[in-house]
Amino acid sequence: MGRMNQLTQPRPSFKAQMHQAREDAIVAATSRLLGEKGFETMTVDEVAAAVGIAKASLYKHFAGKDDLCAAAMVHVVARLQRFLDALPDELGPVQRLQALLHWLLQLQLGDETPLLPERNSALAQTLRGCDLYHACMQEVSARILAWIAQAQAAGQLRRELPPEVILCARLARAADPMLPLLRERGHDDADILAWAMDSCLGGLVARPAAMLT
Repeated sequence: MGRMNQLTQPRPSFKAQMHQAREDAIVAATSRLLGEKGFETMTVDEVAAAVGIAKASLYKHFAGKDDLCAAAMVHVVARLQRFLDALPDELGPVQRLQALLHWLLQLQLGDETPLLPERNSALAQTLRGCDLYHACMQEVSARILAWIAQAQAAGQLRRELPPEVILCARLARAADPMLPLLRERGHDDADILAWAMDSCLGGLVARPAAMLT
């Protein structure tokens, strides 16, 4: 039935396809600039220049900087959803959480836009009115919380910690200042990644019973 629906639906016109392609390019450029420069410093002019279009053309897609950045953040979360969807089925919950952490750390080292903007930042204020961003984040959070609960039930993660604490510890790594600080001090990215993984996971693994008494 789904295949039949695809065959009967009219194909978008070339103009509509070009419009969508340009909008996708605008969102991708905004996401990259948000990671590199931050919301306060990034300008609409820079986004237009990065895409190679006039600012007036950009405004045909987005009303202003707030709408543009909200769309970029939805793009970031959608990218995370695709990553989670692509994880092999045979991975256990802890392995999935490790893969997620590794991916988030790589994004941080690549100056990508963080999933969780600082609570009192201008970007966070902008996102408060973006229902789609919050809906996507809730879906992602629910999936990760389920893995955490499974790992805790199996004794692989500390049961005394609320699942939300472990979730936030994972997602917060995407905006951890430790990574760029270590890079500025001359450390290799591979070492930084290994240390960040160890320092985060080491505090969350299940402790032997003797250590809890």
